[in-house]
Amino acid sequence: MLFIGRVNNPEYDDGVNMIDVRLYATRGISATSIRSQTNPPGPLSFIWMAESVRLLRGDDLRDARFGALFSWVLTVSAILLGSRYSRFPNVWLGALLVLLVFPHAVESTALVLTEGPAVFFGAVGALLWIESATQETTTTSQVLIIVGGFSMGLAIVCRQYYLALLPAAALLVLLRSTKRGRLWWTGVIASLVASVFPVIVLLLIWKGITSPGMATGSSYGSWRASAGVNLFRPVVAAFYAAFYLLLVTFPVMSALKPALRRRTMLVALTAGLVGGSLSSRILQPGPLRTALYFVAHHNSVTVFSIFSIIAAATTYNTIALGVFLWERRNTFNASPFLVFALLFVALFIVEQIGVGGNLFLYERYTLQLAPFLGIVAFSLLPRLTYARLLALAAMLLVGHIMLWRWALGG
Repeated sequence: MLFIGRVNNPEYDDGVNMIDVRLYATRGISATSIRSQTNPPGPLSFIWMAESVRLLRGDDLRDARFGALFSWVLTVSAILLGSRYSRFPNVWLGALLVLLVFPHAVESTALVLTEGPAVFFGAVGALLWIESATQETTTTSQVLIIVGGFSMGLAIVCRQYYLALLPAAALLVLLRSTKRGRLWWTGVIASLVASVFPVIVLLLIWKGITSPGMATGSSYGSWRASAGVNLFRPVVAAFYAAFYLLLVTFPVMSALKPALRRRTMLVALTAGLVGGSLSSRILQPGPLRTALYFVAHHNSVTVFSIFSIIAAATTYNTIALGVFLWERRNTFNASPFLVFALLFVALFIVEQIGVGGNLFLYERYTLQLAPFLGIVAFSLLPRLTYARLLALAAMLLVGHIMLWRWALGG
């Protein structure tokens, strides 16, 4: 699914990312080249694709796209292999399924985007770490938990939003540390040290969480990205996380008891009206905003009405999911994958408070949540009904429409 044509949307402009891919392909990997990076994401994804360019030695753009595609091939292969040896194979496969049908996944396999390597290290590392941390302590599990921890650290060096993996892992350890021996603690602590190490190295080189060019505004003029305070950004992140949870967990709405439905509906309608009034601030560049404005013909009243309905349905599903979790809290406590996934999603939302600058929280960035949303969905609702299959197929279809629209110059 590699195409040679240029993409006509700045959000998906290969040329922007190719600046740093060519930087590392020509100048190699050093503290100087890393400090010279133009784009805000961590350097590892660019380095990954630069190594593909150096290895294949053909057309730079095509070779970088092959590098991005290869990261997805590794992700699928690793999760399928891991599921064969896991005690929770359905969780691994559920994470993979939602990841692959996520609307932004297809484009990330075909364009020079940093999500591919980041998802490989983040999703595979987290699954491996959770699996190993909850097994009986053996030499193999000790090795794998360190590998998983280091992989999570590498994910952060690809895309800094994966920083939420570290407190999620630490909190899971605190929740499940009772009656654990010294050998288990040794492996867990070593894995957390391994996860922090790449992040510390990057912070020492950049003197911050993003590239010096983006922090000072010298990379793209007025565009800046750095640590700061943004109180509304978590609202946006929470909406998109809840919206995509709606698409993969909507059967919980019918499980809500009749006694709670009226109150939940009242809260959802109120939230929908509030959301509608904030639609211009909540909606970020991506397929949802594009589709909504297309249907509404950019009419503000129609946009308000449609988005209010979407926000109300999202709120209703979120409340129903919370009730569903509470009623099954014993199962919840017994599922380390579910606990970790919910912690990561919550911490991903919270960490947005510290994202300064003026860059959008593009809808595409929620791709990092996809495998964890899959864990939540298939831990709680393992059955694949026709309705769920239809929803997953629709998500995949949207992904292909997005990709081929830009590929064909739409």
